[in-house]
Amino acid sequence: MHSGTGDDELHLIKKHKKTLLRAVFSRAGVIVLLLLLQIALAVLTLSHLRDFLPHYITLMTIFSAAMTLYLLNSGHDPSAKLTWIVVIVLLPVFGALLYAYTRSDLGHRLLKRRFADILAETAEKLPQDEAALTRAVKEAPELAALARYVGRTGCYPVFDRSRVRYFPLGDELFPALLEELEKAEKFIFLEFFIVDEGVFWGRVLEILARKAAAGVDVRVLYDGTNEFFNLPRSYPKKLEALGISCRSFAPVHPFVSTHYNYRDHRKILVVDGRVAMTGGVNLADEYINVNSRFGHWKDAAVMVCGPAAASFTLMFLQTWNITERETAYPYLDLSVPPEEEDGLVLPYADCPLDNERVGEWVYMDILNRARRYVHIFTPYLILDGEMETALKFASERGVDVRLILPGIPDKKLAWALAKTHYPSLLESGVRIYEYTPGFVHAKCFVADDREAVVGTINLDYRSLYHHFECAMYMNGCAAVADVERDFLHTQEKCRAVTAETLKKEKLSTRLMGFFMKVIAPLF
Repeated sequence: MHSGTGDDELHLIKKHKKTLLRAVFSRAGVIVLLLLLQIALAVLTLSHLRDFLPHYITLMTIFSAAMTLYLLNSGHDPSAKLTWIVVIVLLPVFGALLYAYTRSDLGHRLLKRRFADILAETAEKLPQDEAALTRAVKEAPELAALARYVGRTGCYPVFDRSRVRYFPLGDELFPALLEELEKAEKFIFLEFFIVDEGVFWGRVLEILARKAAAGVDVRVLYDGTNEFFNLPRSYPKKLEALGISCRSFAPVHPFVSTHYNYRDHRKILVVDGRVAMTGGVNLADEYINVNSRFGHWKDAAVMVCGPAAASFTLMFLQTWNITERETAYPYLDLSVPPEEEDGLVLPYADCPLDNERVGEWVYMDILNRARRYVHIFTPYLILDGEMETALKFASERGVDVRLILPGIPDKKLAWALAKTHYPSLLESGVRIYEYTPGFVHAKCFVADDREAVVGTINLDYRSLYHHFECAMYMNGCAAVADVERDFLHTQEKCRAVTAETLKKEKLSTRLMGFFMKVIAPLF
């Protein structure tokens, strides 16, 4: 009895510690701190430097006007321009410092150069199969055009003869993932945003340790924010003692480095170059509905078998080599048997360091070409002007645009910000649904019974502008119908959002979204 009570207390302390760290080291924490400093400066000026008050007001007015003109003529997204103008008007001194801090890329200039070198090194690591490209040109010209754009940003060939399996829940992915790990003979690569000790990771780690002991090359890469919230900083050494190579991507150093702004949000598993998985599922228990705090956890993932798995091998090795200099890219030349599949696939990645918004533009390309419908799963809806316009325009020209979002949010601020987009989207005919059993974490687009994307890319600023992401585009694959079937099945468990339901939203939620929308790009 006593031991159980002690465990509960430790769990509670750990939970409170995580909450405190999230608050202190979040973007909101930075903004709150700067706001307090600005207020302190104003109070100091009023109480002790009254004679200088007119000079202070004049100086701040001139400074704010100059910064506004500068921002209006910058190359930022219009939504980001508005955000920074408001922040600097409210916080003239410290708003400018925050802007300089985020734009300076302290600690990331070397990373940008390193990534550019990696792209140059890997530009021809996966040659485009001419037969697959010819098929795309003849059978799916929209894919061929998309491939030309995506190919500008990295080595992302089009593949045929690669079989795709869609998983509508993490619960269903879990046994398939374990089964593939057990088959490993050469290598296992795992790259995940979140790794947390529990049932899921425990089962995976047990297999990884056995495979490493048997001589399989096992590598694990996770985002550095896990060192604050889930794993100790020394965790890589624990895995290395088991024979597993492990790295933490960009450990967070708040207020000193902008590393926190660019996170590795990818979820990649590759086994022997013959099978790969990606999607929304992280290596933590809530993703398989064990100890979920937000009701039923609705996620999605895809597994690809065949030559296309090589793209995810390359993506992993590119990120692996960013953190520590290596020039080798092993396992890319493995001979992988083709699979029976009628469709074509294009695995691709998005990097925040190259000024290309690949994730957003692939989504907008689907919206702009759709003729009958576009159905979307997304956990967050914090849109820039371009994406909101694309959603509305597709609907207004007669496309059936539907979105499924969480009914139980994991982040109330993000939920409130999502709802600020609802009225405008509904007015244009976009249909919005909220998943009543719990939280939707899936990131999927499916259109016209022909094409779909399943990956890690949310419809928010973090994913579209600041995260390392990945996804798989499918055209003509049997899995496309599975994604649509899952969407329609999930919609049956949702409540429809209407103008009437919006009137019944809590005042606190509406006010939160109303006041925070102007600085939404910072979240």
